Amino acid sequence: MQRVAILTVSDRCSNGKQEDLSGPAIADCLRASEHALAWYGIVPDEQEEITDKLKYLCEFVDVDIILTTGGTGLSPRDVTPEATLQLADRVVPGIAEAMRAQTAAQAPRSMLSRGVVVAHGHKLIINLPGSPKAVRECMCVILPVLDHAANVLKGAVRGCAATP
Repeated sequence: MQRVAILTVSDRCSNGKQEDLSGPAIADCLRASEHALAWYGIVPDEQEEITDKLKYLCEFVDVDIILTTGGTGLSPRDVTPEATLQLADRVVPGIAEAMRAQTAAQAPRSMLSRGVVVAHGHKLIINLPGSPKAVRECMCVILPVLDHAANVLKGAVRGCAATP
């Protein structure tokens, strides 16, 4: 079972003016897929704060996967991808491409998402959109590969075979 952190990026949620619905939507998907929610938090749309929190999660919290929600669009305040890329040891473009490709048929605006996926050490960081509907759609796309990706990063799996 992979341990997962959820980081909601939202000015309105961080200052209490709006309830976070996307973070809990991710948590619901994780529970249904038997992943352990190990950490949850909210930060404003400030690039340095996002990067600092991601770095903290990577270095000091026992998680395998970090899922962010929010801040991936075209608004000037949407800086989650830039903050995430600052921690990238390697970019994992296929996951982000799959999310956009598979959701664009139902929601053409999903093509405007700039979310990225990166590996930082043995951690996988995935940017999800900010709406609960889009989060659920993207979670359906990524859930089939989350465990394998996390296990490969930890060195527990090489290619398709488990290591002894």
